[in-house]
Amino acid sequence: MTAYRQTGSPPQEDRPLAGAPHPDHPLHWKLYACEMVATTVLMLCGIVSVTVLTTPYTPIGRALAPHPLAQTALCGLFFGLSGTVAAFTPFGRVSGAHVSPSVSLAFSLAGRLGMIDLCGYITAQMIGACLATALLAGLGHVLPVWGQMAQASAYAATIPFQHVSVLWPLATELVLTVLLVLMICALAAHPTLKWLTPWAGGLFFLACNPISAWLSGNSSNLARSFGPALVAGQWQSFWIYALGPFMGAALAIAIIRSRLLGRIEVEEARLVNFGHHGRIPSLLHPGRHSQARGQDTL
Repeated sequence: MTAYRQTGSPPQEDRPLAGAPHPDHPLHWKLYACEMVATTVLMLCGIVSVTVLTTPYTPIGRALAPHPLAQTALCGLFFGLSGTVAAFTPFGRVSGAHVSPSVSLAFSLAGRLGMIDLCGYITAQMIGACLATALLAGLGHVLPVWGQMAQASAYAATIPFQHVSVLWPLATELVLTVLLVLMICALAAHPTLKWLTPWAGGLFFLACNPISAWLSGNSSNLARSFGPALVAGQWQSFWIYALGPFMGAALAIAIIRSRLLGRIEVEEARLVNFGHHGRIPSLLHPGRHSQARGQDTL
């Protein structure tokens, strides 16, 4: 049984992942720190996966070299599953594991993440991506074999195809992000399928990479592209990895709001560990559903 401490209206709660932060607590450092760590995990696992799958210094890379479509598909699968790994860490379960500025922007445009928290999430994601890439670059000084492999893969940098107009990679990033955000929101809003949300990225990029990765690298994630670009020095037409995904996220939310695909309403800005109604769970017990502030359980 639940009873309020005071009669009348209950005190206002802090529900930042429902777009309703407490006015006295606009900053949520716990969320930002957890998102930074989750993004670091994504990038560590993703860069290692791409390096192992693509460089000629590994048996797998040599075996896949004659089969570029399979190689590209597997890169998409394992980078996507790196997001799954990040989501199921305690840090991802607290922050919701956006691990992408595009996803955070989509949640913000959908009214589930305030502007201050959006800036906090994007900053955390950029720092996490840079930290992961820098750690792997530093490891190359300790393990020269790894350093040679990582440099050969350019730290999994996304590089647009040079022999077409830059509009093609830009359009690829836009369309890819539209599809990704629509899929994420549809799953996260579904009462019985939302548990699939953190698993969907791997299958999504497994399917899309053989079709369009040759054009842009299939990023849809500014942070994912920024970290490797910073370390590898690959800045060729980098602006498309900001403009394309952000435009795609905005277009996806516009499609959702138009109800062209039916009613899709996401309750909270999460890809994992649903059911907290926008509240921040405990890092030690992220699966334990938090109780509304100002209530006592009798």
